[in-house]
Amino acid sequence: MIERAWEKKIEPLTVRISTAVRITGLSRSRIYQLIQAGDLDTVKVGRATLVQYASLKALTGSCPNPDP
Repeated sequence: MIERAWEKKIEPLTVRISTAVRITGLSRSRIYQLIQAGDLDTVKVGRATLVQYASLKALTGSCPNPDP
């Protein structure tokens, strides 16, 4: 399969809780604590809770805060 340069730069808008746990190294319960505290932005789609990827990056210091 041919990979295009622009495809490598695409980041997800949201990730599932299990993915947030895997990429941050935090526990599942800690992710939920951060959600309850308002430190992580989420979206509900049906029964799934999706974490905003930008808010994960802001939490870990990978990018500036997404809110001005």
